Amino acid sequence: MEFIQISKNNIETEHICCALGAKQYENAVTEKKNWLTERMDEGLVFYRLDERAKVFIEYLPAEMAWVPIQAPNFMYINCLWVSGRYKNNGYAKQLLNHCKEEAIHRGMDGIVHIVGKKNYPYLSDKRFFEHMGFELVDEAEPYFQLIALKWNEQATVPSFNKHVETLTDDTGISIYYTAQCPYAVGVLEELKKIAENKNVPFKTYKITTKDEAQHSPVIWTTFGLFYNGEFITHEIISPNKFNKLLTRLLP
Repeated sequence: MEFIQISKNNIETEHICCALGAKQYENAVTEKKNWLTERMDEGLVFYRLDERAKVFIEYLPAEMAWVPIQAPNFMYINCLWVSGRYKNNGYAKQLLNHCKEEAIHRGMDGIVHIVGKKNYPYLSDKRFFEHMGFELVDEAEPYFQLIALKWNEQATVPSFNKHVETLTDDTGISIYYTAQCPYAVGVLEELKKIAENKNVPFKTYKITTKDEAQHSPVIWTTFGLFYNGEFITHEIISPNKFNKLLTRLLP
């Protein structure tokens, strides 16, 4: 099977893998495409299998990444996803190698990516990256890890940004998110209705610039859910799971 790169010239007609066939996420997919298009001027690459499938990699220079990290002259992987029947066919390795070749061609020192201490929804499987030569370079509470593949041993060691904004004194649910993932954008209205039905204050904060993202209180800026100012999860939570979460959190 062949791969295809999504560019400004074809993004309107090509799918971007996420939320395939989900009508309720159409507007969110449009937001994602707009976000991608803007980032392409900053060096973002979206490379996928030329099939109607969730098999793709999305990366850009770490200086332009929408996450609170310091990784000068590294490439940052936003997302590497191989799902369903396409797993165990070597596609993840091919996609990662494409990223590595691009980073080397651009004269970069390595690649960085955010994973979890164990397997979590929406975060990559750390074991695969370790198998591909990535090593742990930094950690952030409660479970985020920054891993790196370096081919220039003299390069600066990447790290999480320690100078992030502090949270406000919000009560109830606060969600920080970007347009990077259609699932994050698409689920918010449903979550809001559930919170309102339980009389729980509900606020959302859309991160709209790179600077906001790099100094945000959220490590994985695609989605971060807080309750009374305390971080609960990065998982783009389903309405049913959110309802159960509120039941557990409420006094």
